[in-house]
Amino acid sequence: MKYQKLGNTNIDVSAVALGTWGLGGGSVWTDRDSTVEDTKNLLDACREFGINYIDTAPVYGTGVSEELLGKALKGRRQDFVLQSKCSLNWRNEGGNFHYERDGYTVNNDTRPAAIKKDVEDSLRRMQTDYLDSVIVHYVCGSFPVEETVGALEELIQEGKIRTYGLSNSQPADLDAYQKAAAKGSVGASVVQEFFSILSPFHGREYFETCKKYNTVFQTYGVLEEGFLTSPQFMDKQFQKTDIRSRLPWTEEARKEGLRRAFEIWTPLCEAYQCSYAALVEAWALSQYDRMSLLVGMRRASSVEDTAKCIDINLRPEDVKRMEEAVKSIQVEVLDK
Repeated sequence: MKYQKLGNTNIDVSAVALGTWGLGGGSVWTDRDSTVEDTKNLLDACREFGINYIDTAPVYGTGVSEELLGKALKGRRQDFVLQSKCSLNWRNEGGNFHYERDGYTVNNDTRPAAIKKDVEDSLRRMQTDYLDSVIVHYVCGSFPVEETVGALEELIQEGKIRTYGLSNSQPADLDAYQKAAAKGSVGASVVQEFFSILSPFHGREYFETCKKYNTVFQTYGVLEEGFLTSPQFMDKQFQKTDIRSRLPWTEEARKEGLRRAFEIWTPLCEAYQCSYAALVEAWALSQYDRMSLLVGMRRASSVEDTAKCIDINLRPEDVKRMEEAVKSIQVEVLDK
């Protein structure tokens, strides 16, 4: 495994991070409910393969993901860099309507009181007294960024978080967060944004701003919720509420284009002796030198396979070949 500093902090994080949206289950991930034992086994595999960076959020299963992690982390909290999020909550205390799901109304609220309450709720669910990192889940223009950042800086001073970042944002938002950071503060250490070979445009627009501040760019969706793991995945059927049923790759024209891409990628997998997933993950790592590869995993076998991408050094001509294979089916914007 390879490691890097999280932004300008002294926090060492693995280049691969464990994403735990799927652990939350519910109507968004309908094919499997995870248990505490499953989560413990997942963390065992992460330790074995050097992954120390864990990402979760309050709304992943409306608390379920955090609660599972809290129980699984007992006795080994210090072994992991734990990152959760704020701004999306279902307390009905204001903010902007975001969505209704599984009997809950979730609002987006980046006001100071909401940010602090979100962190307190996460600390309670995960049975810890601090979070290494907190991400503003959805940047919101309805409330002053100075107040949002001010609340995050206060949480650092109180020892409840070590650093913070932002997600579902634009480069101008990172500029604003850095401008609002307290004097002497390192500011935002990480931005978490969608990025994949099927939708690389937003990420690429963000890289230069990240470089300006030495900010880590953390991907999500690099495997497109499984659609980039194998041609067979496209034959799966999901319930209408499931995130995977709503992605563009379920459309027949794009499915055919993706099948052709897998055919082109097959010789590359043979040459690099890796899976399709590891090949695509290696492509993502090649795109930016401060990349954090956030991969949703629920099985130990996925952790082992993902770790292999670290040792794959793609030749420039192969990177180009991979990109050309999907050029006709790429999309500009994805909202997950």
